Amino acid sequence: MELIINGEKEMIQADTLLDVVTHYQLEKHLVVTEVDGEIIDRDSWAETKVEEGMKIELVHFVGGG
Repeated sequence: MELIINGEKEMIQADTLLDVVTHYQLEKHLVVTEVDGEIIDRDSWAETKVEEGMKIELVHFVGGG
């Protein structure tokens, strides 16, 4: 399905927001997600269904100095 991830159109096989995060192989405890302008709690990712054209923002925190 086509989703808009961080402003870019992407074709991804996903049913839930957790599938999207897993697709990008991100460390779940370091990611904040937003779907269509609403921040989604990590505990709700598996229940949050994704649909064609949804706008998803993934913010991945990285350490460094």
